[in-house]
Amino acid sequence: MTKINGLKNDFKLCPMCGSTRIENHENRKWMCPECGFDLYNNVATAVGIIICDKYNNVLFEVRAKDPRKGYYAVPGGFVDFGETLEEAAARECREEIGVTVDGVKFLCSAPNTYEYKNIEYKTCDVFFTAELPPQFDTIDDFIKKLTPEPGEVQSFASFRVETLEDIEKIPLAFESARITLKKFLEK
Repeated sequence: MTKINGLKNDFKLCPMCGSTRIENHENRKWMCPECGFDLYNNVATAVGIIICDKYNNVLFEVRAKDPRKGYYAVPGGFVDFGETLEEAAARECREEIGVTVDGVKFLCSAPNTYEYKNIEYKTCDVFFTAELPPQFDTIDDFIKKLTPEPGEVQSFASFRVETLEDIEKIPLAFESARITLKKFLEK
């Protein structure tokens, strides 16, 4: 795969007619002059949820697969077809941590790059906050009741997030989470 202008994705053949004349136009779209095929390289949408306790401890997952296996991320994932951002956030929590969360509120969005099996996806990650269920005093108590999604989540952890230095110490899987945690501190 050829890297053009920082993007790893490129075609050598038109997927419709097989022509070798397919053209990459500024990484925004591919066009085939032979058959008229156009493919736009649109941004994908993903969601993430920050759940914290009154002590500023935030819930993180340890990723069980690539990209960035073994690194920390907040619960979340890609938005499915026909799904709102809020529905995706709720679904991802149910799937990844085994819990339905309440009090979901928009926090911010951040650009991200998600590389999977040598394909680079540009994403717009939309982050929410959610309330810690009232029966739990701390994130660590909450973690004891969570069920990690097999193949997606290796385990759970909590980190105190009170300063920029706290954020820099966490081996985060994605830059969008780092941007979001900084915005979270501002709130």
